[in-house]
Amino acid sequence: DGEQPPPGFVPLFNGKDLDGWQGLVGDPRSRRDMAPGQLDEARAKADAMMRAHWSARDGALVFDGKGQNLCTARDYGDFELFVDWKFPAGADSGVYLRGSPQVQLWDPSHEAQWRHGAQYGSGALWNNKQAGHRPLVKADRPTGEWNTLFVRMIGERVTAELNGRRILDRVIMENYWERDQPIYAEGPIELQSHGSPLFFRNLFIRELDAAGSPSP
Repeated sequence: DGEQPPPGFVPLFNGKDLDGWQGLVGDPRSRRDMAPGQLDEARAKADAMMRAHWSARDGALVFDGKGQNLCTARDYGDFELFVDWKFPAGADSGVYLRGSPQVQLWDPSHEAQWRHGAQYGSGALWNNKQAGHRPLVKADRPTGEWNTLFVRMIGERVTAELNGRRILDRVIMENYWERDQPIYAEGPIELQSHGSPLFFRNLFIRELDAAGSPSP
């Protein structure tokens, strides 16, 4: 059975099915430019692909290694988020914040990814070109064990902890999709597909106001 949400948090995943989630349609720019009918058609195709490759099993969200990202049906602005995750050896994933990549999750022992920085551990804002491209410390548990990621996002700034250790401290998240623009004010939480099986559980979120206090 899954854990209960911490006080003030609500579950993003009910432990039983994909209710509250949807398939990935394009990116924030392309979705913004779609006509309503075009977006609905693309959404239907994306949701069919989601159901083919993502499932709920034994209280976890399970990805078979094929298909696209899994996205919350709702958008979020400022928030605190808990996500438990585990991967097989060599796996690669991430958590998109407001529809933008990403808090990087991967296998630090996988030497083929060391050229990309995997040896420094999970939790970096990997697509940043300025600060936060690497985590402050390597806090991953051994491959195949569950890890707990905590993310706090207020405005442009992201703080994160992995397994109770601080890995990001109020780092500005850059806008990967539009480098000349600040990060979007709202967007979905996404679990990134990157060609390997993935497991997530205990996904809890608490929405905050601009001052960082829980929203009423």
